[in-house]
Order: sequence, then structure tokens, then C-alpha cells
Amino acid sequence: MSEIQRIDLGNPALLEFRGPDAVRFLNGQLTQDVRRVAGGKISLSSCVTDAKGKLQFRVTVSDSGDGALWISCPTDHAADFEARLTRYLIADDVEVSDLTGRYGLFHFTGPMPEAPVGVIARESNRYGMAGTDWWVPARLTVEFPAEIPVLEGDALEALRIANGIPAWGSELIEGMLPPEALLEATDISYNKGCYVGQEVISRIKSAGKVNRRLTRFIFNAEIPVVPGPLENSAGVVTSVSPIANEGVRHTLGYVKRGAGDLFIKAADGEVYPVGIL
Repeated sequence: MSEIQRIDLGNPALLEFRGPDAVRFLNGQLTQDVRRVAGGKISLSSCVTDAKGKLQFRVTVSDSGDGALWISCPTDHAADFEARLTRYLIADDVEVSDLTGRYGLFHFTGPMPEAPVGVIARESNRYGMAGTDWWVPARLTVEFPAEIPVLEGDALEALRIANGIPAWGSELIEGMLPPEALLEATDISYNKGCYVGQEVISRIKSAGKVNRRLTRFIFNAEIPVVPGPLENSAGVVTSVSPIANEGVRHTLGYVKRGAGDLFIKAADGEVYPVGIL
């Protein structure tokens, strides 16, 4: 268990959808196939898009364990998040409850043994590897295994960037197209049927191209690279790992379609070639 680390994800905005039409309704709102989650032990990420297929929110879908579905996202999106997900709720037999603040969320970077009584555990790959979410009721005190260290700060950011996980506000912004951020494999189902924005997302898949794509870059650790545009408007670096590993530094960013060799002007004013992983 020594290789497992614990990540404290705070108290996300959390909506519960309950009722005979909950799965069908949410399948019409999210890019993910909600049927994969219902009644199971996994959590899946998903996008909420507008009618033009543009990103509004990135969320996580989980089963509550008692017949309901949970949709969660960062708390700073809470008000708009609920309004968007319930906008099309008209004649559906669905009851929506706001559970924000009632549960804390902890993620473990690996499989965990059976969770304590009262904790809802779900398999999750939030950081690009098999892991486990624990939803812990606010009223419940949990003694975490002492041998599992906490992963936070620069070390957590370095893991995210090295594994190519886009973050809201850096790689993910409202109004972008989810395939630009390589979310097809983790967030989008192309087989489940219609949802808001589905026609545009499917058309992008059929065309096989977007104007830019999320890319993992690598630099010599001595190069003072910072987030910013690549030379010749070829793209942009959005996140730079605060920790170098084995003499290299991982970064994330976007490269425009058709861009040739890539270069960036670093903080020292020098121009360096950009390596792609």
C-alpha cells in the first residue's frame, strides 16, 4: 500500500438525480454514457456541452449506491452548474437534490481495500491511473491508513502534468471543444445516442481533426520555460511542472493543426526547440 497516495479534493458541488427517468434524462445532458455508471462501482468523467458542442462544465458521474446518480464538479461552478443541468428538466420523473457540503471527496492513486462503513467508494482514474474515490459524509470521522501519504501542492501538480491531465482554467476553458483537450477516450461516448451538442461532437470525430490539440511537451530542466505562446503562433504552453524529474520538466499546452517545428521563447529571452512526448 506504500505506493498509494491520498489527495484531498475538498467538498465539490454535488447534485443527486433520483427517479425512474434519471438515467435517460442525464444521458441527454452529458457526453458520457450514464448507463455505464448506474448500479456500479465506478466513477466516470464527462463533459456538459452547449448546442454547438462547446464545453460548459467538466463533471464526474457516480452511482450513490441507493438508486440515485451523483454529478459533481468544483464548487466555484455550483450555481451555474445546477441551472444548466436542470434547464431541460420538464416532464421527466426526476427528483434533484443539492448535496453540496454534505460529503468530502478523497482520491487515492491506486486500489484501496474495503472502505469504512458509511463511506462510498468508487473506482476512478482522475489522474490517468487506476485509483479510488472515497465520498465521506461530513458528519463522519475517518481514520485514514497511516502508511498512505498525502499528495498535494507542487507534487500533485507535477503528477497531473506528467500524466497529461487537463485542468480547468489552464487547459480547459468554457467555450472550447472537448476533443481539443483529448477527452474522447475518458469523457465522450459516441454510441449512446443524442445529447445536447452531440451532433457537433460526432461531426468532429467523423472529420478526424480539430484546429488544435492538447500536447505534452518536455524540456531540459535548466530551461526557464513558463506558460505562454509558442513562436510563430504555433500554439501555447498552458502548464509547467513545478518539479523537474531526471533532468527534464514536463509541460502541457496546445499545438495548432499543421504546425511545423516548435520553438518557445523562455524567461531568459532565449529561443529553444520544443520536444513533444
